[in-house]
Amino acid sequence: MFIKIACILFIVIYPGYTASKVTYVFPEFPYKETSKNEVIYREVEGVCERGCLDKNGVAKTICVRQCVSPSCFRDLYQHDMLEEGEVDVRLNSFKGCFVQRYNKFRT
Repeated sequence: MFIKIACILFIVIYPGYTASKVTYVFPEFPYKETSKNEVIYREVEGVCERGCLDKNGVAKTICVRQCVSPSCFRDLYQHDMLEEGEVDVRLNSFKGCFVQRYNKFRT
């Protein structure tokens, strides 16, 4: 009960206080989640996962993404690598980059 009251008082006394928010900026590539795009991405991802069987956790994720698209990985992750436990907000942009470059390569 005391903790609840203390929290309420803190909010009333310091109304402008908010937990520090980090704004994360990275290149954004639009990704349309269609069955065709998902199938293409998953096929390549599956092949790459077999090449990264000796890794676990974030090291495996990095290995797979580097294999799926080295250039997209560089553009989105090289300057700020994934960390263990991090929520990967760049995944959809990575998929968008991959699909964009995959389609460009095919034409």
